[in-house]
Amino acid sequence: MFVRAVVSEARAHGARSAVFFLLPNMDTMVAPTAAEAVWIVRLQSHPQYDFVRLKRVFSEYGSRHQVVLVDVRKLLECADRDDTDYVLKAVDDWHAGKVRGIREFLDPDNPRVPEMPYVTISVRRAPGLLGLLGVHRDGVVAFRNGQHRARYMAYAGALCMPVEVHEREAPLLRAMCAAPDASSSEYGEI
Repeated sequence: MFVRAVVSEARAHGARSAVFFLLPNMDTMVAPTAAEAVWIVRLQSHPQYDFVRLKRVFSEYGSRHQVVLVDVRKLLECADRDDTDYVLKAVDDWHAGKVRGIREFLDPDNPRVPEMPYVTISVRRAPGLLGLLGVHRDGVVAFRNGQHRARYMAYAGALCMPVEVHEREAPLLRAMCAAPDASSSEYGEI
């Protein structure tokens, strides 16, 4: 398993809130210091830093959005199928200012914690005979926010990352893009 969820509950002003930390498999635990959920995404091949912090887009109780831990490669394969005109090129094709800007934005030393990517997912018929017969379908992911972050983290070696999706689409996103060992609900809501 790439990450392990450590759940801690905090009570503030009588309201129940949950704090999630996604940590690498380590023997030590890090106690949460804030009531806001923070995910740690490990980067395998980034020279400036080896992890990125992310927080939820919709953190209010009852927001009807869920966090799904996805395999980055599968997510971007589905995103590349999006036929809108806003699918980004590979990071190697970005201009230097864009790369520097996203690198600084995601830097864990930055006091502001970036939001995780927010996506929608749908399905369409796959090419070929099985697709024509409706037997095989492909997932199509569209980014509402966070496409630059997701593509940069993939470029930096992230294997899995949390993304936020509406609760109606969460089962489909899990079916198409779930990270290995992320099929349990421990990455979702309390």
